[in-house]
Amino acid sequence: MLNILRHLFVKEKRKTVGLALGSGGAKGLAHIGVIKVLERNSIPIDFIAGASVGAMIGGAYAQDLDIIKIENIIRKSTFKDFLKRFIDPSLRSGLVKGNAISEYLETELGQVNIENSIIPFKAVATNMATGNEELLDHGDLVEAIRASISVPVLFKPVISQRGVLVDGGVSNPVPVSVVRAMGADIVIAVNLNNESFITQEKSLGSFSMASSLIELLSYNLSKEKIKGADIVIEPRTGKTNWTKFSGGVDLIHKGEEAALEKLPQIVKLLDGPIE
Repeated sequence: MLNILRHLFVKEKRKTVGLALGSGGAKGLAHIGVIKVLERNSIPIDFIAGASVGAMIGGAYAQDLDIIKIENIIRKSTFKDFLKRFIDPSLRSGLVKGNAISEYLETELGQVNIENSIIPFKAVATNMATGNEELLDHGDLVEAIRASISVPVLFKPVISQRGVLVDGGVSNPVPVSVVRAMGADIVIAVNLNNESFITQEKSLGSFSMASSLIELLSYNLSKEKIKGADIVIEPRTGKTNWTKFSGGVDLIHKGEEAALEKLPQIVKLLDGPIE
């Protein structure tokens, strides 16, 4: 409640801060740790843009500003909970239908529209027809998150009036440019694709090779997308299995550690003159 009142009534003249939350599967739990550190140190968050898991964490936070609630959901989650929320097998267009995760998000977030979020928020998806990013900034929040997290082959894409939408990480894994265009004076990017992995010769199976290739593509694309950020936070999450969504407290801590390292730079930027 205190955070909500602060956003509604605190009008002091200062630089605005935007948060660009990147894609990265279960590594995205580090976003929770980053937001906790920003909150704890009274760093304002005026805009949020998120791709894939960044859209899921960012959208939930922008809607009710309760990062502890989000953290507690993760802390209480078991592997059985993970299977229930994420796994509903599909025979076409993806291994997972995505209905289960949509139903779960609607249970937690309710039926809310993006434009009614407390913090202005945009989810990034990718339009299969054009190959370009698709910015989702109005309409159903859960549908926008569902589109943004639709990892090709794993999740069925979302069919909407805009077209066939898949994971935002395919086109803009760290949406710095998006949050800058929203009006942020200072852009803080959280890049989860900050470590490239070389497959060992002894494990050159087809799945391992495909996984390493996706990681390499994400690593290189993310390096380009973060160039416009004022601050880049890069949690050292290592190679993380996507099932780590259940009880991934260590990943939250990695986000906190990385954010604390950059905190002096963030404070210095905020204290500087308004241009």
